[in-house]
This record gives sequence, structure tokens and C-alpha cells, in this order.
Amino acid sequence: MNQAISHVSAPLGAWRLTPIPAFDDNYLWMLDNGRQALVVDPGDAAPVLAALAQRKLELAGILVTHHHGDHVGGLVELQAHAACPVYAPATETIPGLVERVRGGDAVELLGCRFEVIDVPGHTAGHIAYFLPGSAGAAPLLFCGDTLFSGGCGRLFEGTPAQMLASLDRLAALPGDTRVCCAHEYTLSNLRFALAVEPGNQALVAYNTWCQDERTAGRPTLPSSIAREAQINPFLRSRAAEVRSSVLDHAALPDTADEVQVFASLREWKNNFR
Repeated sequence: MNQAISHVSAPLGAWRLTPIPAFDDNYLWMLDNGRQALVVDPGDAAPVLAALAQRKLELAGILVTHHHGDHVGGLVELQAHAACPVYAPATETIPGLVERVRGGDAVELLGCRFEVIDVPGHTAGHIAYFLPGSAGAAPLLFCGDTLFSGGCGRLFEGTPAQMLASLDRLAALPGDTRVCCAHEYTLSNLRFALAVEPGNQALVAYNTWCQDERTAGRPTLPSSIAREAQINPFLRSRAAEVRSSVLDHAALPDTADEVQVFASLREWKNNFR
């Protein structure tokens, strides 16, 4: 997925938002104003440095959502390149010199004020960064591996109850929030979503659109909170058709509570082929 950077950037008011491809399916998000840039979850320094050089940008800051190597592997090299602040989860082990933040904190970079949201589940200390909307620009969410388009992260360290609560926090954000996930997992997620909720016409239409985008070599991201509320089974685990599918698949009783249903939905996805 070696896309030219200029082919995947999108204007955002006075800013330019770019998903920089890395590894097999990661996106290292960059937000720049034409002079300076911040990057999110730089698991590899090389594509970030290439993007900065191509656009003649100064690296002004880094946001980290969690400790996995494909999100932090480039930190030390990037800090050697530019003495910029790095913001990272307060409770996770992150390489390099970082400033620790947690839910309720705010991070100010390049004139932007990002709200930090605790979203444990994928990892115990996972956080997300939310930039409220302003004139001419929709809100932005950098959510790491908590929320994907059509899916959510695996529960490596957290519990189903934690992940459900984390997704509820994100689902409560404004509908036009641009959801900047860290992986291009969309088509795989939608295959599962269609198995869970085949009668969802919004999901069917979105799957067709995403297939066309990937065929053309374009990212399916960013998504939006409103779109995910329509098509993502992990945001829709309380919806009647999703709940019914999960109860049937997992042979759960009708009395199963919402956490049991969510846990069974996640386990179904873990084993889906």
C-alpha cells in the first residue's frame, strides 16, 4: 500500500489531514498547517520523515494512544530528529521522553486543543485524542486501536465491560466527528458485520463504497461517528438484529445482559474467517 502522500491527504479547514501508510495496514496520521505538523502513533519513523521532507514541514509534536510496537516504534528516532513534545498514556510504558496524559487532560499543539479520553479495552491504558470542531472543520478523533471502521480492537488487556464503555464514550461524540483509526481493517471488518447484520442496507451500501475505494488504491478512512453508528456491530450491540444474531450464534439465553452480548460478539469476531 505504497500510496503517494499527496493522493491521500484531505483539507480540514486551515489544516491538512493525511493517513501515512506504514507496515502492512497501519496509518500514521499527520495533521499539518503547511509549516508544522503533528503525527499520531508513529510506529515507523521512516515514512514520517519522508512525509515531512516532501512537504518541508517541521515536526512539532507527537500523540500516542497506546504502547504497542507498531504505534511507538519510531518514537526514539523521531525525537532524535526533532526535539518535540510527545504525549502518551499515563499508565503505559512508552519509549523515549514523554509527557504523561490521561482522560480529562488537554493537549495543546499547533494552536489545537485536544481533549484526552480514556478508552481502555484493547490495552489497559489506551487513550484517544479528540479535537472539537471549529468554523469550517469537523471534529477529529484519533482513536488508535479502540474503534475501527466496522469494528473494534481485540481485548488484549481490558475487559468486555471496559471496551463497551469506551465505545459508548466515543459513540457519544458529535456525529460529524472524523474517525481516524490506526489500521485499514475496514473490508475485513465489514465481512463480519454483514454476517452479523445482513439486513442492514446502510452497511451493504457502505461495503460497496469501501470496496470501490480500495480497488482505486484509496483509504476507507477517516470514517465518521454517524456512519459507524449505522454500520458498526460493536457500536450496535444493543440493536435488535445484532443482539438476536449474537444470541443465536453463541446460544445465549434471552436474559443475557449487554456486556455478555458484547463479549460474545467480540469472541465471534476473534474466530471469524
